[in-house]
Amino acid sequence: MRLEKEYKKSGYFWLPEQQEKKIAGTLVIHDGGKIELETVDSFDKSYTESFDLDNIPRIIGNVESDGYVTLDDCFYIEKNVLFGGIGKSKIIVNKVYKGVAYDKDEEVTFNTLLFSVDCLDEWIGISGFTNKYYPDLKTSKVSYTQPENIYLQLDNGMELEICFSAKFPLGSKVSKIEIVQTVSFKLKSEILRPLNDFTELMYKLTNFMCFAIDDIVSIKDVSATTVELQKKVGKEKQHPISIYIYFESRPYSTKIPKKSWHNMLFTFGIIKDNAQDIFNNWLNAYEVISPAIGLYFSTQIDGYKFLEGKFLALAQGLETYHRRTSNEKLMDENDFKLLIKNIIKNSPEKHKEWLEKRLKYGNEISLAKRLQQIIEPFKAKFGNHDNRKMIIRKIVDTRNYFTHYDEDLKDQAVTKGNKLYVLCEIMEVTFQLHFLKVIGFSDKEIDNVIENNYLFKQKLEDLKL
Repeated sequence: MRLEKEYKKSGYFWLPEQQEKKIAGTLVIHDGGKIELETVDSFDKSYTESFDLDNIPRIIGNVESDGYVTLDDCFYIEKNVLFGGIGKSKIIVNKVYKGVAYDKDEEVTFNTLLFSVDCLDEWIGISGFTNKYYPDLKTSKVSYTQPENIYLQLDNGMELEICFSAKFPLGSKVSKIEIVQTVSFKLKSEILRPLNDFTELMYKLTNFMCFAIDDIVSIKDVSATTVELQKKVGKEKQHPISIYIYFESRPYSTKIPKKSWHNMLFTFGIIKDNAQDIFNNWLNAYEVISPAIGLYFSTQIDGYKFLEGKFLALAQGLETYHRRTSNEKLMDENDFKLLIKNIIKNSPEKHKEWLEKRLKYGNEISLAKRLQQIIEPFKAKFGNHDNRKMIIRKIVDTRNYFTHYDEDLKDQAVTKGNKLYVLCEIMEVTFQLHFLKVIGFSDKEIDNVIENNYLFKQKLEDLKL
C-alpha cells in the first residue's frame, strides 16, 4: 500500500475487554503498509510468568487528530519489562481501521470498498477540464465539469464503479487556483460482506492494472463503508461513515511509476465499449488459471533477486497455464491406466511402489509440446519455424538445467547474460499475448496493441538468442 507520507500518531491504547487499562503509545504506518505500535508498557500483565511473544487479536486506540482506531491481528516483536519501572514494547499490526472502535469479537463487514492505484487517472484518461486561450485578450478560460461515474456489473453479484472526484480550493489565492481531479475504483455489494471478499477482488483488479499499464502499480487510499455505521447530514439524511483501512499489500514498489497513455499496454479508452466484459473475463480467469497468473506477477514485482529464479517462475507459469487450459494427454486416459496396471503387475514386488510413483505423471505431455501449443496461436510473431523451434528448445534445456544442474545440459542451456534476459522477455510476451486473448481481445485488437506500444513491439523484434 502506498502512503504519500508516513502516518505517525500518538495516543492511548487498550484491549477491548480492558477499557480501564489504557497505555500510551505511538502508531506508525510506513509507506508500503508496514504498521508498528510502540507502547510504554505491556498489555499482558502476566509477563512475569512468560516471555513468549504474544498474539493480540484486537487493540483499540484513540490517537491525536483522528480519534478512534482499531488494530487487528497484532503480535509482539519486542516486550521489554523493567521490574519496578516502565519498559517500551513494540507490536506489529496487520490491519488498521481508522475512525472506528470495534468490540472484542465484533465481525468487520462492509458494503463498499473504495481504492485507487498508481497511474489510474492516466489509464482512465477522462478529464472534466476544458481550457480555452484567447491570445488577443490575454485571457484563458478554464472550466471543470465532473465526469459521470461509470458502473460495471460483476458476475459475482458486486458492482464496480469508476468514481471521479475533485478537490476545489477554499478561498482565493492571488497567484494560483488549483483543482485536482482523482479517479478511484469502488466495489459495491448490496449485502454486508467481510473485508476479505473485497480485498480479494481488489488484488485481482490491481493485477489487471499492472498488466494493462505494463508496470508495477501499488494500491492506495483504501476506505470502506457499511450501512451499519452512518452519520447525520442535515436534518434527515444519513450518510455512511468512511472507514480508512491500512495494511501491507502486494504488489508494491518503492518506485512510483510515471506512465503516460502511449507507453501502456492498453488504456481504458481502448476497452470502454466492452469494459464490463473485459473486467469480468479477467476476474473469471482466476477460477481456471490463478496459479499461472500468480507466477507471472511474482516475476513482475522484483520477487526474484537473480534472473535464474525469474526464468524458472516464468517457465513454470507457462507450463501451469497450458496444464490449466488443455486436457491433452499422450494417450487415452483409460488406455494409460490399463498400461500402468499391466506394467506394475508384471514387475518385481520390491519395485512396485517405486514404479507406481515414477509412472504417475507418465501420461503428461512434455514441456516442449506445451510451449509449442502455447506459441501456436501467435506463431507469426515469433519468427519462422526454425526460430520458434530454437526458442522452445532453449527454454526447455535451460529449465531442465536450472532444475537439475545436469552438466550434460550446460552447453545447450542459456545460463547468463543478455541471452537469458531475452529468454525471459520472450516468455513475458507470451504471457501478455495470452492474457489479452483471455480478456477478450480479438486478433486484430492484439495487433493494434503491439503496433501502438513501442516496448511491446521492441520485445518481439528482439527475439534473437
